[in-house]
Amino acid sequence: QVTSFQGVAVRSLSTSSPHDHPEHGRLVYKGNLAKTVLGVKFFSYSTSIFNLFMMPYIMLKSGIGVESLLVQAAFYGLIGIFTFVTPVTLHILTKGYVIRLYYKDEVDTYTAITYNAILAEKVTVFHQKDVKIPDITKMFTTFYAKTKSMLVNPTLFPNPQDYNHLMGYDKSSFLKFEDLEE
Repeated sequence: QVTSFQGVAVRSLSTSSPHDHPEHGRLVYKGNLAKTVLGVKFFSYSTSIFNLFMMPYIMLKSGIGVESLLVQAAFYGLIGIFTFVTPVTLHILTKGYVIRLYYKDEVDTYTAITYNAILAEKVTVFHQKDVKIPDITKMFTTFYAKTKSMLVNPTLFPNPQDYNHLMGYDKSSFLKFEDLEE
């Protein structure tokens, strides 16, 4: 592999692809919404924290303490929904979104990288035999890795054979052409 560094050719002695990871294997999928998911979750968390710190000030300045109990309950409920329910809902909807998927051919294992609740990358390692396709199409699930739901976009796999192997389509139980010849 030859790269240019300020007009001078530099030869790299590395034999691995830039998409290889020494621990996880070969990169077979990269989600295009990874930065968007991270940004939306971060924005939701930051507004929730802002709400928590501003609530005492707002309550003190607005005089909501002298209103009726029903108005207080409605006000606190509305603030609670935006403060706690929105980030939890966003996390539930996006926790299975795969931002990167690696494959190790030698041991037939996949490593899925997702975001956890505190916006850190979470690693899930599974074998191809652990992949289950849901019987009924679900909105935020392409497949299950053991019991964890995962969401990938099949069109973002650079090599369609990688997606077929992941889903088990290459091990089809259909009659093969070679079987028909016999």
